[in-house]
This record gives sequence, C-alpha cells and structure tokens, in this order.
Amino acid sequence: MKLLRVIAVLTVVAFFTGCATNSLTGRRQLTLVSETQAISASAQAYSEMMSSFAVDNQLNNDMATVKRVRDITSRLVAQAVQLEPRSADWDWAVQVLDVPDQANAFCMAGGKMAIYTGLIDQLNATDDEIAAVMGHEIAHALLAHSVEKMSMSMVTNLGVQALGTAFEDKPLVLSGTEMAAAVAITLPNSRTAEAEADIVGLEIAARAGYNPSAAITLWQKMNALNGNGPLEFLSTHPAPATRIQGIEANLPTMMPLYQASRGQRLPTWPVN
Repeated sequence: MKLLRVIAVLTVVAFFTGCATNSLTGRRQLTLVSETQAISASAQAYSEMMSSFAVDNQLNNDMATVKRVRDITSRLVAQAVQLEPRSADWDWAVQVLDVPDQANAFCMAGGKMAIYTGLIDQLNATDDEIAAVMGHEIAHALLAHSVEKMSMSMVTNLGVQALGTAFEDKPLVLSGTEMAAAVAITLPNSRTAEAEADIVGLEIAARAGYNPSAAITLWQKMNALNGNGPLEFLSTHPAPATRIQGIEANLPTMMPLYQASRGQRLPTWPVN
C-alpha cells in the first residue's frame, strides 16, 4: 500500500504541476512534455520509422493511391488549420505504407501521418471513409493527445522507478522522447480523448466536403473485419458499437456543415 501511495502522490504532483488547458475542448491535460518537444520528437521518430519501412520496401509507390490519400489529407489539413491556427506552422506529411495485413492509420504530434494499405484495401474504403479515419487521427494531433500520452508515459515510468527504488532494485531508465513519441501512437487513448477526436474529426471531415456519416460505415466495416481476428487499429480504440452510437448522436450537428461545403471550392494545404 505504501508503494501505491508513492505512485499516487507522483501522479497527483505531476498533474497539478504539469497541466495545460486545451483551447479547443477546455479540458485540462497533463503536459509534462511540451508540444514543441513532442513535435520535435515525433518528427525524429517518424523519420526513423519511414526509413525502416523504406528499407523493407514498404513505402507505397502506387502513384494513384498516394495521390488519392494526399488529395484527401490536404483538404482535411486545410480545415484543421482553420480550426486550430497554431497547426499552420506544422510540417504536415503523409505516407502510404504498403502493409496489406494491417488496417491502421495514425497522425503524430506536428502532423506526421501514415495510412496502411490494409485499411484501404481490406475495407474497400471510399474517399469519405478514408477522410473519416484521417480526420479522426488529425484531431488527436490537434487536441494534443500525443502530448498527453507521452506525459502519462513519463508519470508511469516515474512510478516504476519509485517501485524499484523502494525494493532497492535497479530503477528502470526513462526512454527518450523519440521513443515516447513512437510508443504514443500504439497506446490506447482515454475514452474522453477518443470522444473528443471523434467529434473534432467529424467536423474536420464535414467542413472538408466529406460525408460524416461515412464514419458509421467505416466502423461497421472495421467491426466485420475484426471478426476475422483482432485488428491493431481497434486495439487502441473503443468498440465499434460504442463509437457508432457517439457518431450518430453528433451527425445532426455535422451534416449541415457537410451540406454547406458541397458545391464550394474548398481550400487545400500542402502535405508532403
């Protein structure tokens, strides 16, 4: 019990000394890592990850697929920048990863994105469904959820070190921020963070001219595909049925945004 109190105290101290209020949600978030640090670490981790995929010949070279993904993300990013102007300074980038057996996607702090061919091909994803996925992942970056997860990882490691010290064992060495950034995209978000990303992601997609109701068919397809074996993407997200209920509740607000975007010349944003 004494050891648990040590961890609890560390967590409480970290929360009150390293928190910031998110400008989009008004929620206080743990920020032991600054967004500047998270963006720098993510850029380094992303570069190393993409180099590894390149060595394994897993960077997709199909120009039609790459163009399709970049066209979609450039419209999404343009709306993301309007929603959160600070992201205009990010070096937005997207890669299509040629991994047919993985239905996955992510967006790191600072706008470093990737989508796996398994998600596109196994789901036979429409443009609207790809926009739903990428809008959701972009929302995580806008909402500083990577910063939050990296910070929580630091708290957890501090707790593990406290346990090791109490047992007179060798404390674990904290991972570098680059490792934390890479690990952050594999860790599950809290239910609160997922709900936030769903709402903001729907808004981004709708304003970019993509039908937000496609988020429902996306998760239905995900659920069906998951019946053939656990999906990596679903391992870091709530159950599709739970997600669909939340999406349906927000569609009445999002559909007018989508309708207003139709027939408009929508802006794009450079995405490398």
